[in-house]
Amino acid sequence: MKTIHITHPHHLIKEEQPKSVMALGYFDGVHLGHQKVIGTAKQIAEEKDLTLAVMTFHPHPSHVLGRDQEPKDLITPLEDKISQIEQLGTEILYVVKFNEVFASLTPKQFVDQYILGLNVQHAVAGFDFTYGKYGKGTMETMPIDLDGKADCTMVEKLTEQDKKISSSYIRTALQNGDVELANVLLGQPYFIKGIVIHGDKRGRTIGFPTANIGLNNSYIVPPTGVYAVKAEINGEIYNGVCNIGYKPTFYEKRPEQPSIEVNLFDFDQEVYGAAIKIEWYKRIRSERKFNGIQELTEQIEKDKQEAIRYFSNLRK
Repeated sequence: MKTIHITHPHHLIKEEQPKSVMALGYFDGVHLGHQKVIGTAKQIAEEKDLTLAVMTFHPHPSHVLGRDQEPKDLITPLEDKISQIEQLGTEILYVVKFNEVFASLTPKQFVDQYILGLNVQHAVAGFDFTYGKYGKGTMETMPIDLDGKADCTMVEKLTEQDKKISSSYIRTALQNGDVELANVLLGQPYFIKGIVIHGDKRGRTIGFPTANIGLNNSYIVPPTGVYAVKAEINGEIYNGVCNIGYKPTFYEKRPEQPSIEVNLFDFDQEVYGAAIKIEWYKRIRSERKFNGIQELTEQIEKDKQEAIRYFSNLRK
């Protein structure tokens, strides 16, 4: 996949861009709804013998326009999103820098410069895609803005539990600790990436050595508690349990940030500094304070057995 980063005004020459079918969207999470949009574009591209292109935007509009009180945390930071879009068969990806100048384009200017101007023959987007200043351009106005110079297809919404599959639905599920629902909506396990860092090494003294994780990006971290996870280190995948929390059994004063610690089953290597990818499968319990080390170790063993049962049932 060829990735082209664009800052407005772009200087790409139309005739030098391949004739394409383009899927447009922010695509945070590359969830099932997004996969349907890109999959629809792919099918049309194959039928018309055209290149499959995707256009996404960075950073998130909420980080630039301040419509939200707080900028949205992202399900997939840009590098993860690029990787997942490539896995869907995309041949060319345009990453447009979203800034105030770009946001001030009229809908017609956006279509002329970023769809027709990039040699797009057919544009595909979800039913709720908007473009141009104040998001006034919609999939209903796009045929007018295209003026017969290209086709467009609107992809209908997908639902789960009678709710539209959306990035905000997934964010809410993750923030509630419902990683199982998030995974259904994503069509794959939610993951975060980081580096194994030095912790207080207390786990090994109680028989449960853990890898402490420092995150690479500002991922959405599920709330405090214990989770069944899979972790990939050095190309190998291990089952385990992950504790997100403040370790109240050991600390009277609550640390500023919760720690992310993973106990991997059948694993005893020193991997400080190694890259790690954690996939979240099931929330086992909330974090709680124990009356001593023995009570804590007994509970950790129960958590481990529950995770082992969960993964053995998953294989059936």
